[in-house]
Amino acid sequence: QVQLVESGGGLVQAGGSLRLSCAASGGTFSRYTVGWFRQTPGKEREFVAGISWFGSSTDHADFVKGRFTISRDNAKNTVYLQMNNLKPEDTAVYYCAARSSHSPRRNGFEYDYWGQGTQVTVSS
Repeated sequence: QVQLVESGGGLVQAGGSLRLSCAASGGTFSRYTVGWFRQTPGKEREFVAGISWFGSSTDHADFVKGRFTISRDNAKNTVYLQMNNLKPEDTAVYYCAARSSHSPRRNGFEYDYWGQGTQVTVSS
């Protein structure tokens, strides 16, 4: 059983940056693929980025490529999402999720564990 806790959200102006963290406890963290997802009211949850066990493979949604970067530090049991050049449309609750397999997936239903989420608000 893996517990995930997100942090680092907040209010930022357009063009600014935030770094989200996803801290894990329980289980062998290096054996879990981790994904970041986001959701706004009235919209479906959408995949943002994912990273494989040791970070050798990453996947980023097209709408964040060049702006967001996912990374992980298994020694700290933490996955990060560096978000640069933020836009108002990036406003959402961001969730991290984990699945016990090697490769990241874009479908949230393939993830077994979820955090509570952290709010990101980008003002124009």
